[in-house]
Amino acid sequence: MKKRLKKSKVLFVCMGNICRSPTAEAVFRHVVDTHHLSESIQIDSAGTHAYHIGESPDSRSQATARQRGIDMSGQRARKVQNSDFADFDYILAMDQANYNDLRHLATPAEYAKIHLFMDFAQGWHETEVPDPYYGGSGGFDQVFDQVQAASEGLLEAILKS
Repeated sequence: MKKRLKKSKVLFVCMGNICRSPTAEAVFRHVVDTHHLSESIQIDSAGTHAYHIGESPDSRSQATARQRGIDMSGQRARKVQNSDFADFDYILAMDQANYNDLRHLATPAEYAKIHLFMDFAQGWHETEVPDPYYGGSGGFDQVFDQVQAASEGLLEAILKS
């Protein structure tokens, strides 16, 4: 008999919620859908800053995802809310600065939910997903590759929990 998967809620977080975290949301959703687990895992993304609330993901992030068969055009940026710490089981920061910001917003009882997303990536030495916003298109490809690896590892961790 197959073990029933406990429902999980996953939140990806970067600074503005227009490049890294929406890419992570879209890629992880694709990975979860591929494994037919979308009814068991709820996925969202947010930013630690309110720069882009209501905006679509960066056009370069969308183009990179589209080239790899993933549509993220329906996503809209939002800011992390205090209720997110109670609502989500996994809160995944793209880099150390956002990790620190999240820990500053959370209560000590919620710290265990906050992780660096790259901690779940196998075969990568990087500990952070770099912000591609001010760079060229190659940065968006790298972010996608890192997010893909970390998404596979995250799903594996959720399945083992």
